[in-house]
Amino acid sequence: MTRIAAPIVLAQVGIMLMGVVDTAMVGRVSPDAIAAVALAHIYWANLFLFGLGLLLVLDPVVSQAVGARDAVGVARGVQRGVLMAVALSVLMSLALVPGEWLFTLLRQPASVVPITAVVARWLIWGVLPNFLFVVFRQTLQAMGTSRAIVVSIVVGNVLNAFLNWLLIYGHWGFPALGPAGSAISTSIGRWVMLSIIVGSGWRSLRPALRPWRAEAFAPRPMLRMLRLGLPVAFQQWLEVAVFAMGGLVIGLFGAVPLAGHEIVLNLASITFMVPLGVGAAAAAMVGRAVGRDDVAAARRDAVAALSVGVGFMVIATLAFTLFPHAIAAFFSADPATVAFSASLLPIAGLFQIFDGMQCVSAGVLRGTGDTRVPMLLHLGGFWGVGIPLCLLLTFTARLGPTGVWWGYVGSLVVVAMLQMNRMRWRLTQDIKRLHFDH
Repeated sequence: MTRIAAPIVLAQVGIMLMGVVDTAMVGRVSPDAIAAVALAHIYWANLFLFGLGLLLVLDPVVSQAVGARDAVGVARGVQRGVLMAVALSVLMSLALVPGEWLFTLLRQPASVVPITAVVARWLIWGVLPNFLFVVFRQTLQAMGTSRAIVVSIVVGNVLNAFLNWLLIYGHWGFPALGPAGSAISTSIGRWVMLSIIVGSGWRSLRPALRPWRAEAFAPRPMLRMLRLGLPVAFQQWLEVAVFAMGGLVIGLFGAVPLAGHEIVLNLASITFMVPLGVGAAAAAMVGRAVGRDDVAAARRDAVAALSVGVGFMVIATLAFTLFPHAIAAFFSADPATVAFSASLLPIAGLFQIFDGMQCVSAGVLRGTGDTRVPMLLHLGGFWGVGIPLCLLLTFTARLGPTGVWWGYVGSLVVVAMLQMNRMRWRLTQDIKRLHFDH
């Protein structure tokens, strides 16, 4: 599991690292700049992760077809994924256009709102390549091929950091664009990543993309894929929306708490990419096992995935708890921002283990084709428990911004227990392969 998950984890960390590097480099400009990038990425992430969840339907569809050695089924799934990515790109790009009035309506700091709107609009240029990259990444993962993914991620991140250095600070005669420069760099990096993954992975991708099959446009199987994918999309959104809503609540307390919140959220997001990558590997491996009708292997893969994913999160918990000031100081030169970030990191450390449990369990369930019930469990845990608890602790218990993070802890404990129990039950059942032929 470690060998198979490692390149997928690297890919997940690399994708998130672009936003973290943007935040760290913009953090040297001003607290307003880092808060603006924070808001823009929160808004962008809410939109993108819904689309990402929808495209994760490719995990069971393609991996089970690979396990069954059904090349036609693989091609149909991938081509429908491309069509979904194009449609999602149009919708998300339109949603990123209105900026000022939305963030003003949400009562975010007036000094931050105009900058946030500019950053969000520059991010539009990277939407299409990002969704297409997801389609090809999920396809290659399901096939057990990872080299193209790793190469594209490494090159994209190096390029993003270099372009940030040029465009944020204005080196080598380039204009100093500040936060907008980070968004431009990220969008360029995403086009480069798409080009590399297609070029490097063409030998594996070509049979799935050529010839283009007329049945890819057939409405009935497309609707069936959407019905399977929508619960995953809502599951992704339900989770990220809780963290986004927490950011909006913290924004009511000013730019410095919002900047500190964004730093800790970025760090928690980076560590989360490891169990997320392990969960993606588990989805592919479990899906292939289901495709060849080997449920015993699926159970072994699930145990291995939990061991790797949760084991890593134990290490992350120790790091967040033992070195909060040193970690926070890497992201900002502002003493107030560093101090607030350091106060949140031990709280974030508490939920790391439970975050790993729920994420890996969800990946295993996705590999079996179980998406609806996990979505409902997320709804109950994050929105039935998380949101009320965040608001109660922040305002009623008067814990202020810290109360939001204690609410995160409570919701993740509940979700982890629910998803683990669902996974244990599911792996005792007779699991059948998904079919989307007609």
